[in-house]
Amino acid sequence: MSENKGKGSFNTGFVFGKRNYMFMFIGLAVIAIGFILMSGGGSDNPNEFSDAIYSFRRIRLAPALVLIGFGIEAYAILLNPNKKEE
Repeated sequence: MSENKGKGSFNTGFVFGKRNYMFMFIGLAVIAIGFILMSGGGSDNPNEFSDAIYSFRRIRLAPALVLIGFGIEAYAILLNPNKKEE
């Protein structure tokens, strides 16, 4: 009945589709922007403390962007590439 099961039944295509990779690159870009916004805020003189590290951008915005980027990555992985759009 199922003699051809082991012969020639390989799917040589990609696991993900074009939309999956597009969302993956968007997610990576959002994560990179979040980490770039998180950087900096230090003082030139190590003996002086700078309150710039506690700014809204570094404490709220940048981590939110990183988490949103991880959410986009999860969506890109779970997106069904074989689903036909209407």
